[in-house]
Amino acid sequence: MNAGPQLSSVATALGELTRRVTELAEELTRSNREDLAGELFEAERALLTAGRRLAKVVDDLS
Repeated sequence: MNAGPQLSSVATALGELTRRVTELAEELTRSNREDLAGELFEAERALLTAGRRLAKVVDDLS
């Protein structure tokens, strides 16, 4: 079984989720909810790290 295409699809979905979290964090910043925005930006960093690690695995499988 070739996991590369499946993982590539997961990476694409993760990228979209990361973008959505970023947009929500920025919206909360504009709404003067920096406390919640900070939590979402922290989650964004974790998602970006996960995305990079996943991309490395996909590349290594190629």
